Amino acid sequence: MNRQLSDKQIAMLKALADKPDEDIDLSDIPEAGDDAWKNAVPGEFFRPIKKQITVRIDADVLAWLKSSGNGYQTRLNQVLREAMEKTGKRAA
Repeated sequence: MNRQLSDKQIAMLKALADKPDEDIDLSDIPEAGDDAWKNAVPGEFFRPIKKQITVRIDADVLAWLKSSGNGYQTRLNQVLREAMEKTGKRAA
């Protein structure tokens, strides 16, 4: 879902962001020790939204992607993601 935030929601988020840390009441949240993170896996629950598209690429590029076996679409996505991250820019 890609919906806009209302002016009221934006104002509430800004007020929260501007609040000093010492003014936030954390008394009802138990403190997590170092053991709480020992089995954590970064990005375990992150699943980007996939979009099905049609794209034309050179035959030799496709052959190269497929030469490593199954998963060529995943490899194509990885190559494109690395290129995107190198630019330091993301689409809105």
